[in-house]
Amino acid sequence: MRIGSIDMEWLGHSAFKIKFKELLIYIDPYQIHSIDKADLILITHSHYDHCSQQDIEKIAKDGTIIIATPDCQSNLARLKQKIEIALIEPDKEIILKDIKIKGIEAYNPNKKFHQKSEGWVGYILQLEDTVIYHAGDTDFVKEMSNLTGYGKKGNYFIA
Repeated sequence: MRIGSIDMEWLGHSAFKIKFKELLIYIDPYQIHSIDKADLILITHSHYDHCSQQDIEKIAKDGTIIIATPDCQSNLARLKQKIEIALIEPDKEIILKDIKIKGIEAYNPNKKFHQKSEGWVGYILQLEDTVIYHAGDTDFVKEMSNLTGYGKKGNYFIA
């Protein structure tokens, strides 16, 4: 799928590959076949099907920046590549390489395996005038009603 100057590809499960300018971004790589090396990898939480060390190793290179929740650190520390890790939490914003990235609450209100207290996230990426929302592993939660201020002047996409 192409949105303006952005190429976005669903890789299965919760995984996406996004090309923006000269940057290659992955979100939650899991059971992927791509070997294109990432500049930026976003991880929503530590479950094996979102923070897959095997898949991250396929696409990471020295200098890859990984944005992840704190519970992912032990998996990421085992990577062979010399990566940079930036930790994110709900409502925290990070600006990297002209991309504004915000963590959004992601949880299941009535299930045990994705509790709000974990601090897991979905992501809002603002790439120039395009906004992409990747919900992470969540149900429809009340915090999603706060997303209405994004994407009013440009393109938006919800994954």
